[in-house]
Amino acid sequence: MICIGKEVTEELDYEPARFLIKRYIRYKYAPKNGEGVRIGQLPERVIEKGIPSAGLLASILTDKYADHLPLYRQKQRFAREDIQIASSTLEGWAKEALLKLEPLYEQLVFDIKSKGYLQVDESPIKVLESDKKGACHQGYYWVYHSPLDGVILFDYQPTRGSAGAKTMLESFKGYLQTDGYAVYEKHGKRKDVIHLACWAHARREFERALDNDKTRAQIALSMIQQLYAVERKARQLMLDAAKIKELRLKESLPIINELGKWIFEQIKSTLPKSQIGKAMQYSYSRWDALSAYLYDGNLLIDNNQIENSIRPLALGRKNYLFAGSHEAAQRAAMIYSFFAISKKHNVNPYNWLKNTLINISTINHKNITDLYPQHFNKVHQLTVSGKAKTDNTAENDSK
Repeated sequence: MICIGKEVTEELDYEPARFLIKRYIRYKYAPKNGEGVRIGQLPERVIEKGIPSAGLLASILTDKYADHLPLYRQKQRFAREDIQIASSTLEGWAKEALLKLEPLYEQLVFDIKSKGYLQVDESPIKVLESDKKGACHQGYYWVYHSPLDGVILFDYQPTRGSAGAKTMLESFKGYLQTDGYAVYEKHGKRKDVIHLACWAHARREFERALDNDKTRAQIALSMIQQLYAVERKARQLMLDAAKIKELRLKESLPIINELGKWIFEQIKSTLPKSQIGKAMQYSYSRWDALSAYLYDGNLLIDNNQIENSIRPLALGRKNYLFAGSHEAAQRAAMIYSFFAISKKHNVNPYNWLKNTLINISTINHKNITDLYPQHFNKVHQLTVSGKAKTDNTAENDSK
């Protein structure tokens, strides 16, 4: 037989996660005179005197907050690999790792406050009451999104009232894009704020009215659809902000004027409490805010991007139902923020978190923003900080 070539067939296989025990052997040295002992320094640990490495901690937090796998299920998975870890130990590790992110999160809060264009929304989270056994408090994640650079902040507050947004918005200046919630509209009336409404919310109101008044609801929806067609055209043509504004004024402004005139006429003969009446009133009372996006090509037609950032939170709620305390809810807000930014910038959340846990204790505070997910350098990811580099010998025992 003569070989005349070869045929290659590929098969996708899977191997379960592999756990390693890293053993650091440090030799001790003593001078001949017997005074003092010298020994190599251990690498920086995420948890002082703790067993888990940055990689294991990053895996635990990514599984919980990115893939929505509760800690008790992770415990079961560890047990299948003959790794026995108590629930309280897992909870303690997760808490300590999250606390390491506090300086980076505090910087993120500071930076978000300085943005000139924010989208804001809120989402509920149940929180266990420490003084009432078995009782849950209804807390809220207030979510802030900077569309121009893809930065996202989750901020936990125990209330949905005006106090919930006060910390972040009381000194805000610029464009504020929200739904029709009264707290946002109050901030939108300040002289240094230009309030933008959301056409997606206006559209939903008319969609709800289809069963009540199909003919008029469809007229409004058809014109709103035309507005979105202009936005798709701008994206397809990859226009810059100036050209987007020019396109909107040419094609969207006439549609908005026509829709506004139509609503103004129709609302006079519409029952205010009917669904079509509510839909018309929603848009009519916010007409300036709905039209404001036309005049700056950097502004968006709706709040959909921030709503997309909140969706993973809803998935998490289904799996682990509540936060164990108000403090735990705020710690979770930190990792939700960074994982949302990672997703926005197509960064692997595990790789980012492992790198950050390794470096955050030793990085100069002036350079701490280098650890933001949007700045994560994929070429140099998982680098170890200078202080973590030692001359120690490491032996890996596979388990």
